[in-house]
Amino acid sequence: MNNALKASELILNPDGSIYHLNLLPEDIAPTIFLVGDQNRVPEISKHFDFIELKKSNREFIAHTGYIGDKRLTVLSTGIGSDNIDIVLNELDALVNIDFGLREIKAEKQSLQLIRIGTSGSLQNDIEINSILVSEYGLGLDHLLHFYALEHDIVIEKKIKEHLDLPFIDPYFVKASDPLLNLFSKHFRTGITASCPGFYAPQGRMLRGQTVSTQLIGKLNTLIIHQQVITNFEMETASIYGMAKVLGHQAISVNCILANRISNQFSTNPQAVIHKAIQEVIDVYLNQK
Repeated sequence: MNNALKASELILNPDGSIYHLNLLPEDIAPTIFLVGDQNRVPEISKHFDFIELKKSNREFIAHTGYIGDKRLTVLSTGIGSDNIDIVLNELDALVNIDFGLREIKAEKQSLQLIRIGTSGSLQNDIEINSILVSEYGLGLDHLLHFYALEHDIVIEKKIKEHLDLPFIDPYFVKASDPLLNLFSKHFRTGITASCPGFYAPQGRMLRGQTVSTQLIGKLNTLIIHQQVITNFEMETASIYGMAKVLGHQAISVNCILANRISNQFSTNPQAVIHKAIQEVIDVYLNQK
């Protein structure tokens, strides 16, 4: 038992489920749709032919079922990279740790993680109500600096110098190639910045004064790999980073509800989200 994970590290509930997600290893499918909003879980699972399981704890709601012979899970993550840290570590534990022995399995399983979320455009030509797939995630939070992620020092230095905000230590991660190859055939791709908040970290100011009124302009003019930063939200980069650390595949599909350059917002966001859900499911099911 020398290799056993400590009770304070691998925390299990009395029924043997993982601490926050309240799930057992047999509860999840190899392909998992991730959504931030728990109300979006049934909007995806209603497309299932059969739902075999519904579980919830806090903001984490999971439905597992089938479309045809494909077993799928949809799981709400809540908002932000701190929640992504919990969700991806616990999903990984469900497939790659033996809960009985409290030991890491010798043979690892790689999950497919497909995020469907909302986002704001940072470019005039990316219109509201459109759908965009993140080829890269640019993390403006600090989560992945706590993990042994292989960093692109040159690109991250360029980003840091361009943004000129001393408290930001960015990281830059690519989507998983197999999923990117699948979804890029059907949707526009781009670089998604992930922010550690919704208001000042995304250039919004109500009553709290922001320290950088130029953030949107700086992101709008940043060029990486001959590409602009297309959009921003709060989870994509941390999903990509954690997936890379843990050996999983991840892709993020963004519903563009706002354009922060033209200051427009969708008049029918639910229709955009429903369209994205249907199209993502269709692409996934019809892959060759």
